[in-house]
Amino acid sequence: MSQPTSGFHQRLQVLSPRQQQAFMAAMCERLLPNYALYAQTTGEGNPAGLRAILDLVWEQLLVKEARIDFDRQAEKLAELEPTAVDDSFGVRRALEAVVALSALLDTLRGEAPDAVLEVSRVSKGGVRAFIELTEGEEDAQRLAVLIREHPLMADETDFQDAVLEAVEESLDREALKALRRLGRNGGVSNLGLSLE
Repeated sequence: MSQPTSGFHQRLQVLSPRQQQAFMAAMCERLLPNYALYAQTTGEGNPAGLRAILDLVWEQLLVKEARIDFDRQAEKLAELEPTAVDDSFGVRRALEAVVALSALLDTLRGEAPDAVLEVSRVSKGGVRAFIELTEGEEDAQRLAVLIREHPLMADETDFQDAVLEAVEESLDREALKALRRLGRNGGVSNLGLSLE
């Protein structure tokens, strides 16, 4: 079901800028609950601020004539970044949501050819870190197998495949709305976490 990574990355790179942005927007949707959980547990951050920025990205994708100042949105996003003082697991996952959204904004502000790969890797990296944390396997080889065969990693791979397949089709209004629903994933993040 899942493509070998190289083939997957090649497919990502041949997408049009708009297709890449749609892929990244869906990926960001699925990372948002991690940021929201960080905000809920630490009392820091602003999930509504992150949500507003991502909503503007969807608006730009839906309405080609939309005039949105993404330089300003990037400034706002920088203010929402978790404080670097804390290096806890939750902070790192919240930071991934910000990094992914920042990469997406970079593509809307100009050239960022590798942004789509970065967003794909950031999401996978978060899942890998979560599995390492929860499985606590010391042996590197056993851990690698655990990660590869873990249901969360399988889910992540299937999700990225599904999003890629969706953006490879036509991206009309309905397709974008469906993609957004897919990205929201019922409010469940790439780590299988939700605010509920």
